[in-house]
Amino acid sequence: MDAKTDRSELEEKARQWLTERGVSLDDIAELVYYLQSKYHENLTLDVCRHNVDRVLKKREVQNAILTGIQLDVLAEKKQLEQPLQRTIDTDESLYGVDEVIALSIVNVYGSIGFTNYGYIDKQKPGILKKLNDKSTRECHTFLDDIVGAIAAAASSRLAHGTGEDILLDD
Repeated sequence: MDAKTDRSELEEKARQWLTERGVSLDDIAELVYYLQSKYHENLTLDVCRHNVDRVLKKREVQNAILTGIQLDVLAEKKQLEQPLQRTIDTDESLYGVDEVIALSIVNVYGSIGFTNYGYIDKQKPGILKKLNDKSTRECHTFLDDIVGAIAAAASSRLAHGTGEDILLDD
């Protein structure tokens, strides 16, 4: 544990890899705002960012981030065996393992996360649209679902809160 930041090596690496793959905390906070603004009259991006930050502190989430991003990177470098290489590279619709990893994140804050995740995965607003752009040479088969799941989990955390407790630590 880094005493200065109170973050583990695992958490630091997960945050670093998100950033390196083009996803910021603000990008995810904007997705939370997209999901929750109509339910919270005075919702701010700061509150959304706080809830994303709390989700990123969960070990299950960090493990999912590292696993998914590593598989995306290996697929980008063409370092997976066939037919898995082709399946991940093309984000084959019947593959589903990317969604299973995402659901492990969604599950951290209860069943409302499943609804949030399904909705945002279908709508693909903000950063999700960029991550799903197949015209680039980047592979985000896992990352797009992971980012949507983090936003859904943060939205669930926010939805379960009342008043000021949405800003409090777990």
